[in-house]
Amino acid sequence: MANTMARFALSAYKWAGFALFPLLTPYLAVRSAKGKEDAARRRERFGHPGRERPTGPLVWFHAASVGETTAVIPLIREVRKRDIHVVLTTGTVTSAKVASERLDDSVIHQFVPLDIKPAVGRFLDYWKPDLAVIAESEIWPVTLMELGERHIPQILVNGRLSDRSFARWRRYSGLAGEIFRNFALVIAQSEADASKYSELGALPVTVSGNLKVDNDTLPYEADVLARYKSQLGARKTWAAISTFDKEEAAAGRVHQRLKAANGLLTIIVPRHPERADEIEKELNEQGLKVARRTRKDPITPDTDILLGDTIGEMGLYLRLTEIAFVGRSLYAEGGQNPMEPAAIGCAVLSGGNVQNFRDSYQRLAANGSAKIVRDEDILAKGVHYLMNNDPVRRKMIDAGFDTVQGMRGALTATMKSLEPYISPLAMKARLDAK
Repeated sequence: MANTMARFALSAYKWAGFALFPLLTPYLAVRSAKGKEDAARRRERFGHPGRERPTGPLVWFHAASVGETTAVIPLIREVRKRDIHVVLTTGTVTSAKVASERLDDSVIHQFVPLDIKPAVGRFLDYWKPDLAVIAESEIWPVTLMELGERHIPQILVNGRLSDRSFARWRRYSGLAGEIFRNFALVIAQSEADASKYSELGALPVTVSGNLKVDNDTLPYEADVLARYKSQLGARKTWAAISTFDKEEAAAGRVHQRLKAANGLLTIIVPRHPERADEIEKELNEQGLKVARRTRKDPITPDTDILLGDTIGEMGLYLRLTEIAFVGRSLYAEGGQNPMEPAAIGCAVLSGGNVQNFRDSYQRLAANGSAKIVRDEDILAKGVHYLMNNDPVRRKMIDAGFDTVQGMRGALTATMKSLEPYISPLAMKARLDAK
C-alpha cells in the first residue's frame, strides 16, 4: 500500500510539472531581473544545450551552489585526467561563476534543467551521459526517475542529510524508498549520514569523509592581498563569513563594542553577495564606514567594515585575519562549512545552530580549534579575547590545521568508490582516441 501511494505521489509531482510549465518562463524572467538567473542562458533551464556535445564517454556532474561546486571541482579534475568528458550543471549564477574561474574550457558548464519531464528529457536526450554524479543532497525526483528509466547509473557523492531533511524523508518512507533506490551508490560524508541514507532505502552506501576538507586551495590574488595588508598596517581584524540576515548587523554591533579598545577592522562576507546594498545601508545606519570589494574601495584609517561582496575570493578575505566567525549559525539555522577557515589558519567561532555540519564542528571543538558562542554578547567577548591573547589564538589555529590534516583523504576514498564506474569509461575513451 505504501509503495502504491509513493508511486501515485511521484506521478502527481510529475504531472504538476506539466501543469506549471506555462508559468515557468515568466518565473525565470522575474528571477533574471533580480540577478538570480543568467538571462542569456535561460533556455538551458529548459534543457536546451548551450554547447556542442563532444564525442566519447561523458559524465554529468551536478552541484547545486557554490559550496557543492567547490567540493566537486577536484573530483572533476581527476575524471578529466582520464580523458572522460564532463558536463557540469549548477543551479545558481554564483556557482556558474566559480566553475568558470576554476575549471578550464574542457569542462562544459550548463545550468541545471528544471525538474520537469520535458526539460530533463531534452537534457538527457542531447548529452547522453554515461554516468551521473550528484553532490551532497540534491534530490530531484523527476531527474532521478528519468535517469533510472534510461539505466544511467547515478551516484551521490559527499552525501549529507540534515536532521530536518532526514525527519521529513522518514515521514514519507515509502516515497523515500522509491526515490533513493535509484542511486547505484551513495558515498556519504560521515557514518551518521551513511546511516540516514541506508534507513531511507539507499543501497549500497559507503563513507568517504568530506570532500571540502581536501579542497584547501582557496585562490587569491597575491597583489590584492598585499595591497590590503599594506592599507591595514598594524590594525587588528576579525571576519564574519558566510553570513545570513541579521548576522551582518550583529557583526556591526560587535565592531562598535570593540573598535575603541582594539582599533580593528571587521570583514563581513555575506553568503549571498546580492544582498550587499541592503547590508551596506544597514551598517551605515549604525554609523559605520563601509569599504566594498566590488567598488575597489581602499581601506583607510576610518574604515570600519570591509564588505566582501564578491564570489570566489574567500581565500583573500580569510588571509586578512586569524579569527573567523562562521555564519548561518547565530540567527539562521544549519551552519556553514568551518573547514575552510580552519585550513587557512583561523581560530573558528560559530553560533550553536550548526546541524548541517555537526560532524565537522564536533571534530574541531574536540581538538580545541572551534568555539561555540550562544549569543552576540559572547561573540563580542570571544573576538576580543582571541585578539588580545596571542598564545590562545595560535593554539586554536594550530589545532584547526591538525584537525583538517587528520580528516583528509575524502578525494582518494571517493575516487576509489567510483573506480568501477569510471574505469570502463576511461578505457573506452582511450580506444576511441586510437
